[in-house]
Amino acid sequence: MLKAETMTQPTRQKTILISADHGLAIVYFLQTDVVQTLLNKGFRVVMMTDDGVTDKIREKFQQPNLYFEGLRLKEAKAYFERIDHTRQYWLHFLRWMGGSDRVNTNAIDSHMRQMAHETSRGGKLLMPYIRLRTRALRGSAAAREKLVRSQQKYTPHLYDDLFEKYEPDLVIASTAGWRLDRYLLRDAAAKGIETCYAVIGWDNPSSYRLPGAPVQWANCWSEIQKKELVDGADWVVERVHVGGIPTYDGYFRKTWQLSREEYFRLHQLDPNRKLISFACSFVTFSPNYQDIEALVNLVSQEKLSQPSQLLIRLHPNHFMPGSLFEGEAQKIRELIDGKPNIHLVEPVALGGDLGFYSGEDMPEKDSMMAWSDVFCTVYSTMVVETAIHDRPIISICIDAPGGWNKPEKFDLSLSEIGEWPTHERFRQANAGKVVYNEAELQQALNFYLDNPQADQAERRQFILDECTFTDGSAGVRTAAYFAAVAENAVRHTEPVYQFEPLKPAS
Repeated sequence: MLKAETMTQPTRQKTILISADHGLAIVYFLQTDVVQTLLNKGFRVVMMTDDGVTDKIREKFQQPNLYFEGLRLKEAKAYFERIDHTRQYWLHFLRWMGGSDRVNTNAIDSHMRQMAHETSRGGKLLMPYIRLRTRALRGSAAAREKLVRSQQKYTPHLYDDLFEKYEPDLVIASTAGWRLDRYLLRDAAAKGIETCYAVIGWDNPSSYRLPGAPVQWANCWSEIQKKELVDGADWVVERVHVGGIPTYDGYFRKTWQLSREEYFRLHQLDPNRKLISFACSFVTFSPNYQDIEALVNLVSQEKLSQPSQLLIRLHPNHFMPGSLFEGEAQKIRELIDGKPNIHLVEPVALGGDLGFYSGEDMPEKDSMMAWSDVFCTVYSTMVVETAIHDRPIISICIDAPGGWNKPEKFDLSLSEIGEWPTHERFRQANAGKVVYNEAELQQALNFYLDNPQADQAERRQFILDECTFTDGSAGVRTAAYFAAVAENAVRHTEPVYQFEPLKPAS
């Protein structure tokens, strides 16, 4: 008689589902060590991104155990617009404005001013109530918890088939449900699946506040961001991990960087002239045109201490059809037309709703910063990226008379924004200079052209404070954290929330 063999059930492969709903998220997960490390650890990874580019992304990145699905953004938008749209809209706004006042609120206060100015007539009538609610939320953790819980009513179950197909152990998103990813995260929470937020943008924890869905875990860049999440939005301190910023590993390793000769040839730059670059920023509240005009005057009229040339990088918003920003881009093109030593860079679009932030553009960005003798912008995230490249930095905050000169459009003077959280940190770090008129700009440019090593120590400390890990290891560290969370995750029998200890599965 044959001896019966002991039958064992095969171990189910752990699965992580990732939402990457914009181009920078594609870079963060797929063009760093993050996803590759998870695959190497034996996980199955499902990448969800814009439906319009899913096939393109799959073709470029597909490998064993890596799957691609669309985010169904059209369906998510339709749900937002058709189901209690007004209530969902104002819930979103209250989440944005309603974080604790234990951290700097200057950035979100400016958005409140914008809303009061640009909202509809009905919205203007509602604004006194919104301000009262915001004040109550900022002072009460209980009120914030109640608001976050109330959102779960709007859970459309758009992804039930994908949850059934892949049975994910963990869902990771590139925001804390501040965009349409909130519906995916809510669907996950309703099914008892644990969720995690990957901080991708430098200013995200200070510019957006309460989660748009129940999210239990977070990975951020630094202790500064961790404090913003814990003090500003009630994250459980033990559930926020400092893993650095994987996207910048490529800068530290010089992964994307072209040689100076190759980059100058690409844009027909003069190798015998100093390169001054300007990356457009902040176009929502103020034009960039006046900053560019001042730079064009100084460079084209040879008013600087050394022969120079200017390279201008447009902002992704400059490509929004029919917008004020698109009009400004055309005005910039007309300003520089025919002027010697003035050049223009236009970001590369990935397609779909992912916009012009894309991995296709990383060699351009990297090389622009690496070979600029002086880098200029308006406090954009590129001040951090340029500090990594150890190049002098100037934030140009020249006010535009009349702003956009559109009565219906809210304007904010650039001289007013220095107290925003990330802007304040840049200034306090002395990692670069801030100028408010053309004369100050001329003086700052001449100083850095003649003293390229100035403020070097301050730039290096700034990077340590903001990025934490400067050895190119953030992608591996971040993936290790995601893997540990997924390994220990359990499927809960009830919906999971942010503000209470997770309940063990029964």
